Amino acid sequence: MTARLNGKRIIITGAVANIGKEAVVGFVAEGARVVVGDRDEQAGAALVQELGEAVSFIKVDLSSEADIKAFIETAVARLGGLDVLVQNAGVQHSGQIVDFDVTRWDALFTVNARAQFLGAKYAIPHLKASGKGSIINTSSLAGKRGGPGLVAYSASKGAVVAFTTALAVELAPDNIRVNAVCPGWVDTAFNRPAIDFMGGQTAQEAKIAALVPLGRQASSAEIAPLFIYLASDESSYMTAQSIVIDGGVYNS
Repeated sequence: MTARLNGKRIIITGAVANIGKEAVVGFVAEGARVVVGDRDEQAGAALVQELGEAVSFIKVDLSSEADIKAFIETAVARLGGLDVLVQNAGVQHSGQIVDFDVTRWDALFTVNARAQFLGAKYAIPHLKASGKGSIINTSSLAGKRGGPGLVAYSASKGAVVAFTTALAVELAPDNIRVNAVCPGWVDTAFNRPAIDFMGGQTAQEAKIAALVPLGRQASSAEIAPLFIYLASDESSYMTAQSIVIDGGVYNS
């Protein structure tokens, strides 16, 4: 590694597994110190044990404004400031819209959209105090191009795309960049609701082989380097972008 993030102070949510964990591994390898927020204390403790003193963990309930505020304040105190906020936590529910209940709809928007608003709200003053910063929001290919069974999920992730674009313009005078990562199909347990909706693993893999120009899903390790780039000063002229990384689906 090349210490591209040497000295960077990073907060990330939803990072004890899958893409988020791979991003944390990359952040640490590139010289950053990281505070991870998640609801899974056991997995959080295991991550700290695996990666060492550059990482710490705080349990957070992203449905609670008070919890999010306390999480940001505690994390910033541990880090001694803030350079990068990564909002990666998310939930997925699939199903045709006529069968979709409002509880699941609200759960999607609570974690996928509302929590990102609140995380940014409480982190921005600390990023301003640092003189510059980067906010990285996780959206999805579904937020730019939906599909059957993903209407509610797509709506919540589309909100992230719009939020990212507008917030980037608002914060540009403060030299705070805001971008979104929009993964396509990634081979993680996170996609289990969509896999079940598509008829199971075998059916899903067949559909992906036909849909994705590269003919396969991504691994988490293939998505994580984009987070490292957006956290680094290498992306200092990039803001208001929602970057699709999907094996070619979006433009096919």
